[in-house]
Amino acid sequence: MSQIEISQIIEQISEEIEVDTNGQAKASIRATARLAGVSAVAILKTLDSVNLEPSKLAQMLMDSGFEAVNLTEWRTDGIPDIAIAIILEYYAYEAGRYCTKQARLVCRSFNTIGIRAWIQDKLGWTKPVSNSETAMTQIQLLAAIAQQMAQQEQYLLEQQQQQAQILARLKAVEVEQDRVNTPCGHKYSVVGFANLQGLEISVKEAGTKGRKASALCRKQGIEIERIHDPRFGKVGLYPESILVEVFKAEQN
Repeated sequence: MSQIEISQIIEQISEEIEVDTNGQAKASIRATARLAGVSAVAILKTLDSVNLEPSKLAQMLMDSGFEAVNLTEWRTDGIPDIAIAIILEYYAYEAGRYCTKQARLVCRSFNTIGIRAWIQDKLGWTKPVSNSETAMTQIQLLAAIAQQMAQQEQYLLEQQQQQAQILARLKAVEVEQDRVNTPCGHKYSVVGFANLQGLEISVKEAGTKGRKASALCRKQGIEIERIHDPRFGKVGLYPESILVEVFKAEQN
């Protein structure tokens, strides 16, 4: 999960969050689950558990001042921002094998300003600004930092792709050099070698020569490479010296 993907999820759930005139925010169960990287069913089970045996998360919520009746009401009324922060912390660090990397990343992203400030910003809620307050709010600063991190991540991805392409080219060069330097010379398929020699060969003949070439390779302890051929499926690649011997024997 990357900063880029987190940004996409935030945009997808922006319509499932709201903020009242006092700046207090809440989100739907589905939106909260998306942020935590878990299913909505997992959140629902937590809310339902308060009427039987409270789960660890339900107990954490109640220890933070929420009552059982509050958790039940969240099914329809939405989850308040303070509770969302507790849920994210639970799935980031307290859920054991159910912890998610996404919850940890979201926690790190919003710990400096709080989930309420983020929801306020997403819905365009603003409080009266005094002359002493700066033009850039905390959430705008975080957004700028998140954008910078996303750009850096994209740059690193591009660098990794370029490095992978360079390594692939180097590997191809090494393979070719190895073939040139090996005592057996280059390797070809039976049909490829026949075409190189200007010879016409039927499928049946190619199969016969391939079996003979394979037998010679096994006898000499030479590993047979296999490549995909659109006409014949998998075909073997044999050293030039082996193919010369096979074709010479057929001519005699």
